[in-house]
Amino acid sequence: MEQKLRRDRCIGDNLRRLRDEYGISQEKLCVELQRRGCDIARSCYAKYEAGELNVRISVLIELKKIYNCTFEDFFDGLDVKSEY
Repeated sequence: MEQKLRRDRCIGDNLRRLRDEYGISQEKLCVELQRRGCDIARSCYAKYEAGELNVRISVLIELKKIYNCTFEDFFDGLDVKSEY
């Protein structure tokens, strides 16, 4: 039986916006993330921004520190109301 995965909500646009506001390239951001212990390539990060790959929590934690932002900034504009 073939199983199809539902696509999750995408925070890629917010990641791109935050990076642009910070004024850093994907390459330099990945170098900084690697320096902080996140094993991430630029091609992987590009997939985060494109919504092709879900972001690891460890990366979000470090991005929050780099951008000096809140976790809510990553989810800006998304409907995150509880569905329960």
